Amino acid sequence: MTKFKTAEYVSPKHPDKLCDQISDAILDAYLSEDPTARVAVDVAGGHGAVFVTGEISAKTEVDVSAIVKQIAGPVEVVVRLAHQSAEIARGVDQGGAGDQGIMVGYACSETTELLPLEIVLARDLNRFLYQRWPFDGKTQITTSDGLIHSVVASFQNASTDDLTAAVHDWLRNQISLGRCTKAPTLHINPAGDWSIGGFEADAGLTGRKLAIDNYGPAVAVGGGAFSGKDPSKVDRSAAYMARRIAIDYLRRFDAEEVVVTLAYAIGYDQPVQAVAVVDGRDINIEGYDLSPRGIIDYLDLERPVYQSTARDGHFGIAGRSWDI
Repeated sequence: MTKFKTAEYVSPKHPDKLCDQISDAILDAYLSEDPTARVAVDVAGGHGAVFVTGEISAKTEVDVSAIVKQIAGPVEVVVRLAHQSAEIARGVDQGGAGDQGIMVGYACSETTELLPLEIVLARDLNRFLYQRWPFDGKTQITTSDGLIHSVVASFQNASTDDLTAAVHDWLRNQISLGRCTKAPTLHINPAGDWSIGGFEADAGLTGRKLAIDNYGPAVAVGGGAFSGKDPSKVDRSAAYMARRIAIDYLRRFDAEEVVVTLAYAIGYDQPVQAVAVVDGRDINIEGYDLSPRGIIDYLDLERPVYQSTARDGHFGIAGRSWDI
């Protein structure tokens, strides 16, 4: 039976990704001055306005409006930020997780990025097109038995003819890599050419692109968003740690696929579940300090490195402490 897999990707100027970048730019600004800042920032934007809300406890102040306008342009900015709840802080202050939650890490051997092929292809095509059209845009790749079967590409300010030619240029490289053996079905600007994008065309929200930020729809997600959250939030730090462990186990066991699941209870410093599934075999995770503080120290997560994750992707990027 033919096995199909599909994944999508969006450009940095997509409304949801603009919100992710604003959230993480605010986080970076706080961490630059106060590495122990507690930050949880959500952003909604669109149609000339950006709304910033959340909780922050820090030893410094940040010009939130200036950060928003640097990314989103001349928009109206509404800021509603409060201090972190004392009841939440109580558990975090003693080293516990800032919330309950499930985090999934994944690694596989089918690409050099140790990610599923379909998400790697969708991201690579998106980046290729964004270099020519640095605007709002989306891509989607369907593979059939590991080969490119169909391509969807929609980019602001790109004519269908020009975009089609650019996709063909990208496909030629994929053919040389053995990822495409026959002409795939193309859907290029399938709703027609378009010039209105970003916040002008649509609204965005922080954390709405969970499958894109993780491993594509073929791999389960824990459910928590990453952007705008400092590393005391296990939604982010434990998800990064789960990826680190998945890569380590993939190499240690010379495996084809590793899925890591970590689960936490608010206020407790150790996971209630820590299991790796290595090529279908369950293995208890040992040898790592999986407390929030242990993860932060091991991966050096109190640095202002997060806006780039919202822009470029959270996984499969060389040089990051939790990745390849």
